Amino acid sequence: MVPIAVLSSIVESGFEPLSCECTESLGLLEITVFDPDTHEVVLLVRNVSTADLATIRDINNLIAELRTEMNAGRRAFAG
Repeated sequence: MVPIAVLSSIVESGFEPLSCECTESLGLLEITVFDPDTHEVVLLVRNVSTADLATIRDINNLIAELRTEMNAGRRAFAG
């Protein structure tokens, strides 16, 4: 299993140039992605099980999935 500090660091760096904060409680992550200038929340995901993030590949897959969700949401509001 990937230590929480490392897991959080990888996830947080996966959303640059946006800012990201990960908070862990009882084996669950809350991931908040926001604009660093306006602090507008772009994505908020709660209750992500850290048990499902056992490898770097798992973490990268999560980041890719969340980035896809963010991009789909932006297109939905664009027109």
